[in-house]
Amino acid sequence: MLTWTWPRYTQSVILRLYLVSVGLFASDHSNGSDDCYIAGIDDRLRCGLVKVAENPSQPNGRKIDIHYAVIPAIKNIHRHEALLAIAGGPGQSAIDNGRLFHRTFSDIRQTRDLLLIDQRGTGRSNGLQCREDKTISPLIVDDRIFDIALESKQCLAQLDADVTQYTSAIALADFEAVRKQLGYHKLHLYGISYGTRMAQLYMREYPEALATVTLDGVLPMQQSALAVGLAVDRAIQLLLAECARLDDCRNQFPTLDHSLDTISAQLGRSPIKLQVVHPTSGEPAEFLLTRGKFFGVLRLALYSPNTRSLLPLAIDRAARGNYQAILGLYSLTLGGLDMSMGMHASVVCNEDLHRFSGNLIGQLKRSRIGGSMLDQISEICSVWPTNIVDENFSQPISSDIPTLLLSGQQDPATPPEWADLAMLEMTAAAHLVAPYASHGVAMQTCANSLIADFVDTRSTAGLKSECLEEGGAGGFYLNANSIDIVSATVPKGQLRNNAEGAL
Repeated sequence: MLTWTWPRYTQSVILRLYLVSVGLFASDHSNGSDDCYIAGIDDRLRCGLVKVAENPSQPNGRKIDIHYAVIPAIKNIHRHEALLAIAGGPGQSAIDNGRLFHRTFSDIRQTRDLLLIDQRGTGRSNGLQCREDKTISPLIVDDRIFDIALESKQCLAQLDADVTQYTSAIALADFEAVRKQLGYHKLHLYGISYGTRMAQLYMREYPEALATVTLDGVLPMQQSALAVGLAVDRAIQLLLAECARLDDCRNQFPTLDHSLDTISAQLGRSPIKLQVVHPTSGEPAEFLLTRGKFFGVLRLALYSPNTRSLLPLAIDRAARGNYQAILGLYSLTLGGLDMSMGMHASVVCNEDLHRFSGNLIGQLKRSRIGGSMLDQISEICSVWPTNIVDENFSQPISSDIPTLLLSGQQDPATPPEWADLAMLEMTAAAHLVAPYASHGVAMQTCANSLIADFVDTRSTAGLKSECLEEGGAGGFYLNANSIDIVSATVPKGQLRNNAEGAL
């Protein structure tokens, strides 16, 4: 998931990780591999670490530990291969998301190990975590008054690290060190969201180590991650258009677009303070709803088809002065985030903020949330130490490695056209668009089975992608007690490719 937030409430309110976070119960602390267990996985795993130089240009300088976990194959048929699952963010721990990766790639695990590496700055690999101020209730906090630059300086003071050394390209060498230590001849890469950037860099720098690559929710090398603000607008417009197209939704919410504009304008003038029942404690509480919180809730809900189905009702009720549905969706953020915000800043400040044209800045400023995202990260980067990547970083990936790209048509972060941009110079690539999915197609559709077939055959030819169009649209809640199940008409033939012989 592509996100950028900052300490205090912002880590747990504006953006929620799409991936489910779970805890590591135990891990090894030696250079070899030892037994370990991850929450949600009953099997015994192998965990270990490699020691690497924090600054590669100073090999005799400070060392940091890069932790990994191996979910061993059921039948060790391909002992020299593994699927490396790369987490998103930037800032997520792959190991903490082991349960989700294990569930998604259970078919691949039948014959190949699943490899999880906490990228430097995340999880156990010298995680650059910034402490949150938990004395302030996220229900009442006012995001408009934060001094983000000051927060950033305070976070820096907490970190024991040279934060300029936690960028994507430097982390890539750590991944390769783990591969060599474990003795894998070939890796099958799976990257989701920001993880697709890491996968593309792997294709560029170590192509000989890769058998296949799957990019799910694609962030192309040519694109600044901050352009995600425009993707949110796109997803909102798709939602409004879908409701207007469906008779029952249109009849129930005939002025949904106007309702959204109304509540946006009202919150832009002043926030709304409400007396509510706390969604977790059940005690009376105050809820301050700002425009930033409101659109943060909308964005989060767009990441999942289940919560997306609530949005027309939530928007309509809010415009009428009833914020219970918004509070319910907001409550999903109260558990906090598994996100290393220091690593997040190191990546975005070095790799993304400077990659803007005047036209893109203008588009972001005119979007619903893109302007505030840009302002926030600009304040962070104004005090964050940087070592800006050169122009070559943004070049498209030229590759003949078999590559499968996956997009959700409703994705609020990485729209399908981004995948088309990424594959411009990939000669063995195919792009599949799931019409009813959002962010993380492998977790929402039959794409996990398609990936397993792709890994087995090392070819996109013959993949039975029709299953991506099964099931239809999930429908929308028309009231608080029932859901209207509808079928959306989506053009067939969503598979696009530039690989000879592919579907």
